[in-house]
Amino acid sequence: MEREAPERGTLDVLDEDLASEEELWREDDAGDHAGWWCVRTNPFPCPADGCTFVAEFMTAAHLVLVWQERDDPNLLWHANRAKQVGRNPRVVSYELGYGPSASYYAWEAAGRPVHGIKNERPVSS
Repeated sequence: MEREAPERGTLDVLDEDLASEEELWREDDAGDHAGWWCVRTNPFPCPADGCTFVAEFMTAAHLVLVWQERDDPNLLWHANRAKQVGRNPRVVSYELGYGPSASYYAWEAAGRPVHGIKNERPVSS
């Protein structure tokens, strides 16, 4: 059986806006998140058109989202959502080697900025 290439979407915000917003919510949450919890998944591509980033964790703007408590309801909700779409989620202790991180709640307070969103409608030619 042949696999289709992942569907790519459009940018949700301009790259310049993303960088600006990302700095704002990361500065408020600059602490070391080692030992916090994150959701590791099967690799999946960023849905932004032309972006080559491949995530192995639940991310926002290419930052690993972390929660302080392993049984945080929002962590469990996101893990369940990843399970529903076949990403094989596992709740693991975050390590610095996983890449830059951001607290889920700092991200949410910043308005939940994202790099790209999946285009739900077919693109007209």
